[in-house]
Amino acid sequence: MKKALLALWLCTVVVLQAAKISTRAELDPKFTFAGVRTWAWTPAGAGDVYTARSSEDEAAPVKKRIDPVVIDAVARELDKTRLTRAPAGAPDVTLHYYVLVTVGMDAQVVGQFLPPITAWGVPPFVAATQSLSIVTRGSLVLDVTSTSLGRVVWRGVAQSDLDSAETDAERDRIIRDAAHELVKRLPLKK
Repeated sequence: MKKALLALWLCTVVVLQAAKISTRAELDPKFTFAGVRTWAWTPAGAGDVYTARSSEDEAAPVKKRIDPVVIDAVARELDKTRLTRAPAGAPDVTLHYYVLVTVGMDAQVVGQFLPPITAWGVPPFVAATQSLSIVTRGSLVLDVTSTSLGRVVWRGVAQSDLDSAETDAERDRIIRDAAHELVKRLPLKK
């Protein structure tokens, strides 16, 4: 029993480490969330999906699959704040999300961290790639627009590397974690 629990704990740690999500946010310095009480999705739609992995990439199937997940995840996280979903009237702020799916690449070459002229007399050598990593990278961007000002007053971005072998449930968990991290960065006081 102890071995099974230890194995489960190790698997959980590995999964959490594998889906590292980096976030950042920007706030319009002239805007304050003090009077904001209600929110709604933008009238044009909740969000947009853009894919740029290959020339044959189509965003429509990706949007169809993840649109309900993103909408539900963001709404659940906002329910935990002091904001409430606006009834039929005009909300204080509107939200719009963007999902960007791209390819990221990191490479290191032999000698890239050496100074251009070596002081210790090492003969020059041909730079060769020693490490190459190509991954699918996903970003969730959340824009908050003030209805009174008519402009974006806060933007949050969550980004993570996605493994193409992950299941849909694992991808959904990453989206929910990203939504949690973004809403947590909203400058709202409870």
